[in-house]
Amino acid sequence: MLLLADEWNEYELIDSGGGEKLERWGDYILRRPDPQAIWPLVQEWEMWKKPHGHYHRSSKGGGNWEFYKRTPERWMISYKGLSFHIKPTGFKHTGLFPEQSSNWDWIIDKISSANRPVRVLNLFAYTGGATVASAYAGAEEVVHVDAAKGMIAWAKENIELSGLSQRKVRYIVDDVIKFVKREIRRGNKYDAIIMDPPSYGRGPKGEIWKIEDELFPLVELCMQVLSDRPLFFLINSYTSGFSPYVVENILKLSMGQKYAGRIYSGEVGIPASRNDLILPCGIFGRWEAE
Repeated sequence: MLLLADEWNEYELIDSGGGEKLERWGDYILRRPDPQAIWPLVQEWEMWKKPHGHYHRSSKGGGNWEFYKRTPERWMISYKGLSFHIKPTGFKHTGLFPEQSSNWDWIIDKISSANRPVRVLNLFAYTGGATVASAYAGAEEVVHVDAAKGMIAWAKENIELSGLSQRKVRYIVDDVIKFVKREIRRGNKYDAIIMDPPSYGRGPKGEIWKIEDELFPLVELCMQVLSDRPLFFLINSYTSGFSPYVVENILKLSMGQKYAGRIYSGEVGIPASRNDLILPCGIFGRWEAE
């Protein structure tokens, strides 16, 4: 299954190739590296040559932005009823993964049509795209967990930008595994779980995370904080080389052993506006209640 993020107005993938992508974020054009765009760039036309900003990779790792036109430090874009701050960071990212809009739509549909209170746990929650979607859909409570204080602050801004400050959202700066273990001891339960685990990472106290070692045990842990009537379980991954069937199999061997429901997986992608190419942007696995 391929889910296309093709309902944006304020974001646009214009073109891709040669290891880079050209995007419009609101009124600003950015050129960034992308490891999936290994096909040749057909033509480096004028917009490629003079975007607002171009992120140059360094042979020593990392890189830097070069700005050709006046560009604010940050600005806002919206997707349907959701709003987000965009900011070019030192690691090429902008604080938002627009391909996730297909998952946001699904999250909103599941929560808004549940006809019951829904508590959501969002792990490795970054700047809160899924948190904003869950709050917008009317979740009774969203618990947003990330190890980086800066990402937590950014997520709070996105909730405020979206006019959702009155919604119940708890922001937790913590190692995800330690937090889930504490929730098990406390007896707290959630109806929906979302996670976007990194390939490799460190917690706030130096805890090591390797997705190939930790993902399945984490999913099993999370099952212990599910309510008696879980609504959905969503896993996203950007780990290079992972097939969607990796996360589908993990869900089958965990959620599928205990709960009736539908399990499926696939890729998320963005169609380019200048041609008929689709840029693949990651994988997902879903369990949803019948």
